[in-house]
Amino acid sequence: MRSSGRKKVTWLELFYDLLFVAAVATATHVLLHVEQGYIHGEYLLKFVLIFIPIWWAWTGQTMFINRFGQDFLHQRIFMILQMLFVLIMISSLSVDFDQYYVSFLIGYIGLRALTSIQYLIVQKFEQSERKKVAVFLGTCFGIGIFISLLSLFFDSWVRYAVLYTGIAVDMILPILGHKRLAKLPTNTAHLLERFALLTLILFGESVVSILAVIQPQKGDWNTILFSVISFVLIIAMWWQYFENVERKVNRSIQRAGQTIIYGHLLILMSLSMIAASIKLMFLHEVQYTFSLYFVFGSVLLYFMATTLVFHQYRFEEHRLKVYHLGLFLGILAVFFIINLLLVVPGPLIVGELAIFFIIYARFTTT
Repeated sequence: MRSSGRKKVTWLELFYDLLFVAAVATATHVLLHVEQGYIHGEYLLKFVLIFIPIWWAWTGQTMFINRFGQDFLHQRIFMILQMLFVLIMISSLSVDFDQYYVSFLIGYIGLRALTSIQYLIVQKFEQSERKKVAVFLGTCFGIGIFISLLSLFFDSWVRYAVLYTGIAVDMILPILGHKRLAKLPTNTAHLLERFALLTLILFGESVVSILAVIQPQKGDWNTILFSVISFVLIIAMWWQYFENVERKVNRSIQRAGQTIIYGHLLILMSLSMIAASIKLMFLHEVQYTFSLYFVFGSVLLYFMATTLVFHQYRFEEHRLKVYHLGLFLGILAVFFIINLLLVVPGPLIVGELAIFFIIYARFTTT
């Protein structure tokens, strides 16, 4: 039986995260494919379709550890085996997805199958609701894996339709089984810590990737200014997110954790989108109006996702009011309209977003 005390994040989990961040960085690179001043819808769709399996594979193992994980030798071996499949999946991530489809599928199915097997193994040693939940999740994920495997028998777009039908089933069945999962709630403190650690690494990766593109040079004050303002923006976002995680959420709340899980899909995706939009803005590779819609849309998605995730888990006295939501949306709208009416330099746009996140952090962390 699992202890009801605080669950410690292991070093192996942190190493596991690093591999997935490499996969996320590869997915983000898809957004840098610009043609005629736009990121075409094809690349936006490919970004989403690549990102979701990466996130879901990581989430599946994280949720198993959250409910049933112990730092035993056999569970370490399962995670190490998963890392091998992560490497296969990373090496298969490409805009030219058809060419690497089979190896990608091997990586993804290997990850999901190992997680499903772990549930079916652990259920033999559990009782009551713990046993039922383990059987339920192991079976649900097995169904999704089977459907995705059927994609091998198809070509063209049908192949992808079958693959993502399996992934959708994989993701939806736990939601439909919410009441059953709520009988064995997640360890909220561990779950928040796991997602926060992955988010932290992505923040760091965003800083590194942005600076790698900007590459401030001696005497180029415009580049240096852009670097500094971009860093202020990311720090403001970091401050808002982690102050909430550390001080404003009630870790004793016991739920199925699905708001945290699915909300972080949007948080992590929007982080990648914001990083990509800053790079493209600096490089002047996208048309001005498209750049505005992309960067402000990414920030709006991040804002709505963080608001959704933290609102449900905040201490009641710290929950935001409706007028707070109106204030934040109003600030974003004002900046966006001004930028539409006037052609504003990139550093100033990034500065506006930094101001927005400073205000957002100020009202949500004090």
